[in-house]
Amino acid sequence: MEHDLPSIKSWKSLVKRRNNPQEGGKSSWKMKPVMALMCTVLLIFWYKTTDFQYQQTQIEETDYPFEMAKESDEPVSEKLKGLPFGIIQPKSDLELKPLWSSTSLRSKQAGESTNRNLLAMPVGLKQKNNVDDVVKKFLPANFTVILFHYDGNMDQWWDLEWSSKAIHIVAHNQTKWWFAKRFLHPDIVSIYDYVFLWDEDLGVENFNPQKYLRIVKSAGLEISQPALHPNSTEVHHRITVRSRTNIFHRRVYDSRGNMKCSNTSEGPPCTGFVEGMAPVFSRSAWFCTWNLIQNDLVHGWGMDMKLGYCAQGDRSKKVGIVDSEYIFHQGIQTLGGSGHPDKKNSARSGITRRRGSATFDSRTEIRRQSTWELRTFKERWNRAVEEDKNWVDRSSSTRNRISSNRRFKRSGVISSLLQRQAAESRK
Repeated sequence: MEHDLPSIKSWKSLVKRRNNPQEGGKSSWKMKPVMALMCTVLLIFWYKTTDFQYQQTQIEETDYPFEMAKESDEPVSEKLKGLPFGIIQPKSDLELKPLWSSTSLRSKQAGESTNRNLLAMPVGLKQKNNVDDVVKKFLPANFTVILFHYDGNMDQWWDLEWSSKAIHIVAHNQTKWWFAKRFLHPDIVSIYDYVFLWDEDLGVENFNPQKYLRIVKSAGLEISQPALHPNSTEVHHRITVRSRTNIFHRRVYDSRGNMKCSNTSEGPPCTGFVEGMAPVFSRSAWFCTWNLIQNDLVHGWGMDMKLGYCAQGDRSKKVGIVDSEYIFHQGIQTLGGSGHPDKKNSARSGITRRRGSATFDSRTEIRRQSTWELRTFKERWNRAVEEDKNWVDRSSSTRNRISSNRRFKRSGVISSLLQRQAAESRK
């Protein structure tokens, strides 16, 4: 029993060790160099891993120098790593291809000129005859034609001789801007020098596409439209009316109404303006315009006032109206309406039908929706301008206003200096 119990001396030594922490910490001091060494090794490993990942990212960006839309957080290069660089084609076009071809035809296609242009139109069956006249003007001029059928009636177009040469897309009750945003992506239409995004109710008796493009190129117009015949059914802005004495014009002088247009006017609709019914865009201007089109605002109201920002320069010089090649705007509203040109009230107010017990006017509803979209577009533009601190308004009116403010400040400084010198001389 005596041997089983600890001695009094051992108990004293244990109590002394517990009461003296310095003696127990000697072993921990021995461990600190080991811990420091382990931390150093981990830091070196982390640095090497991070540096390797960075170098890999730089190499991948060099191998795949494309600007593509990111559908996820995964880098584009990661999605393309399975393909060799030379096989990748990020762009396409709207050219129809045969299912088979002979050797002579293949060589002919290889030698064809790439100088092509595109005509895109929303169409309904009630405007079939007018669309037929328009397309017959454009196809011989080396144009690709794409028709957006908003009424769902496509089968009844096959009797036209050119119908098989056009591209047909059907979506019920959709607008021109809805179609354009979804089917005219810049990477799809990049081979075309000019994009004509026209309405279907335009008379082209006095219009020649080839002569029009020669004028546009010689004048350096990135965004343009043919002038409207003065007797057109609907003329919303004086700048779009044809001038008999000009080949083309960039501005209008008008003192009537609330909008006064003079030499000092530097913005739309006095200058730098085309209307949404028949705009024509260069390749670069369309790239910008496509990004300006709002995906959910399908009527496009308000865009015409901002198109000048896509003119690749001074809108008062790069945007214009061609007078020598002009069109007649019939003003027949068929989308969501009746589309009967012989019924004036129908063309303006649309079909009225019973929805429950109340009378439903589609044209009124469309105008109400368009008005809401206009307000929304303006709010988005103003908010975007306010939030983007790096954006600079390069319109000529803004530049003139800034320069005039600078001249005003400079003249004020000079005036104060002269007054100070005169006061000192009197002393």
